[in-house]
Amino acid sequence: MRCVERARNAHAVAGFSLIEMLVAMAVFGLAVLALLHLAGENARSAALVEERVLAGVVADNRAVEAALASADALQAAPASGIESAGDRRWRWRRQLVATDMDGVVRIEIGVAPEADEHLAAEASVFRSLR
Repeated sequence: MRCVERARNAHAVAGFSLIEMLVAMAVFGLAVLALLHLAGENARSAALVEERVLAGVVADNRAVEAALASADALQAAPASGIESAGDRRWRWRRQLVATDMDGVVRIEIGVAPEADEHLAAEASVFRSLR
């Protein structure tokens, strides 16, 4: 009989109870949920960075065009438009702002996704209109 009691006691001590297993599974589930949330945030951040980089490329291209254009061509050119970059369409606007220096203007360029209102990138260039 002692052998049977020892076997029962050894078996009871060797395993986990149902409550212990449920608690362990709950903790593991919370850790998995936290990791999934982190992966989702990482993907959203990567998409935002990609959007800002592409918009910055469009803004820089428009700034270079404004810096290299003749004064007459710059003033006659459209002040806004649509451009494609990175398989996306971008809405840009250009504004000439007078400065304290005679004949020098600041050219401000803002770029946003075509379907959105928020500016994703901005650029400024100073140049002479003479």
